[in-house]
Amino acid sequence: MKDSRRYFVVTEKAVPDVLLKVVEAKRLLDIQQYATVQEAVEAVGISRSSFYKYKDDIFPFKEKTKGHNITFIIQMDDEPGLLSAVLRAIAQFHGNILTIHQSIPMNGIASLTLSVAISAVEGDAAAMMENIEHISGVHYLKILGRE
Repeated sequence: MKDSRRYFVVTEKAVPDVLLKVVEAKRLLDIQQYATVQEAVEAVGISRSSFYKYKDDIFPFKEKTKGHNITFIIQMDDEPGLLSAVLRAIAQFHGNILTIHQSIPMNGIASLTLSVAISAVEGDAAAMMENIEHISGVHYLKILGRE
């Protein structure tokens, strides 16, 4: 059974303290105030295991007047037409491919890294990701970054 993800927008006061500290630790690493995860988590007062458990699941929400870019990785079966189905889903949700890289398939599984620009007016990134996750043959989808 696939791990179905749903996305929510919540106010800061509804977010558990540990998640806010994960966001702060990630920020400290991004601005290179600390060189290691250990230093960053000590500075904000959480464990490394908490950081690694949640680091890929929480991002600060930044409103923009234009769309945003998402980079994600997909592992999927090496089957004719499957990449086309993924690209069709991106287009359906008004995404524009910025970069695409597919590795040589190994053991029948292909890894694909995509950067997609999402239209602020018409795009729905959460629905697009959920749609891609439910395509038969897609095993794994993970967001690598947002801008």
